[in-house]
Amino acid sequence: MPLRFRNLDVTPDDPVEAWGFEGMLAAIDRGYAADWRKLVAAVASNPDLRPTFDAARDAADSRSAVAVLDAALEAVERTPAEQARARLRDAFRGTRMTQAELAAHLGTSRPRLSSYLTGKVTPSMEVLVAIEAVAERNRALARSQNVVLL
Repeated sequence: MPLRFRNLDVTPDDPVEAWGFEGMLAAIDRGYAADWRKLVAAVASNPDLRPTFDAARDAADSRSAVAVLDAALEAVERTPAEQARARLRDAFRGTRMTQAELAAHLGTSRPRLSSYLTGKVTPSMEVLVAIEAVAERNRALARSQNVVLL
């Protein structure tokens, strides 16, 4: 069943800018993924909506919806450097190796790899792609052995 606003002169089809506090609150508590995507896109692209969104977020009953929206907003508001660093860290975790093991595999030092993971140094794309490839090989091996990786 689609989201419907109660006692409002706007509908979910109107721009989020017209929803106001009550519309945003309804979307958070009773909306669905499509409504949340619309809300996140509007808040991320229009900083003037942030105070109203934050007030609705704080008043919302659905803590799980708030957590999803927070994560989505964080993801869209990341800079390219933050996105690359997150990919690098995710890939590193996926390798299931220690920093020393992965550094040796890549032909670099553990301190250098650590500087990449902390964001002190930005690695080349080749490093990111290499680490993602190791992580993907690990996932493929685990799938072939029916192992669940956490």
